[in-house]
Amino acid sequence: MKDPRITQATDAPKVVPKVYFTIGKIIPIAVVVLAIIIFFIMGFDQYLSFVALRDNRGRLMEWYQLNQVMTIIWFLTIYTAVVALSLPGATWMSLAGGFIFGTLQATFYVVMAATLGAFIVFILAQYCLADFFKQKTGKTVQKMEAGFQSNALSYLLFLRLVPLFPFWLVNLVPAFLGVPARTFIIATALGIIPGSAIFCWVGSGLGAVLDAGGVLDPEEILFKPEIVWPITCLGILALVPIVYKKIIK
Repeated sequence: MKDPRITQATDAPKVVPKVYFTIGKIIPIAVVVLAIIIFFIMGFDQYLSFVALRDNRGRLMEWYQLNQVMTIIWFLTIYTAVVALSLPGATWMSLAGGFIFGTLQATFYVVMAATLGAFIVFILAQYCLADFFKQKTGKTVQKMEAGFQSNALSYLLFLRLVPLFPFWLVNLVPAFLGVPARTFIIATALGIIPGSAIFCWVGSGLGAVLDAGGVLDPEEILFKPEIVWPITCLGILALVPIVYKKIIK
């Protein structure tokens, strides 16, 4: 006679572990990692520097005069790729954009390319890593997610306006906290306008600085009191709706 205990054990439902990294999720991550490795192995990082701007500014302006449309396309493509791959050098590209196109035109291009690059990071992180991140972090992040989502636009505007955290990190965190794509795009596009405009404005006067033998320090420019305080005030202003809700409650 068959032992009923064996039957019960056999009929028990099997617990199948959830798979977080499928082939469809691994391939995009592998492509990004490979692109970053190639970027540094080929030495492309040397072209996103002050030295490169100083040595090639004449060629850049000459190329732009002869190929205006292609220059814009290449600028947008490279800038988007730099942001999407979280590579160093976006600041120098903003300066170069101001130098080549002028403040207003360069600001428009920089905001458009940076927003697109940030959105690519956001989508990849949301698709490839969000489930794994939530499973590993547990209930603490779930509570944070609920609070962040209720005021996502204000929080993101603050993080974009005030450079407290690296740009690439602010691209990733909203994806893990379930922020809607539309909110991410709007907050990113609006939030990076002041900083982008400042760097493009500085870049528009780059020729005079180089002719005088000066050296640019992007961090020194951004964190000058006359620049950082207005941006900080804008960031604080973005948090006003959150404070208002807390007071009403």
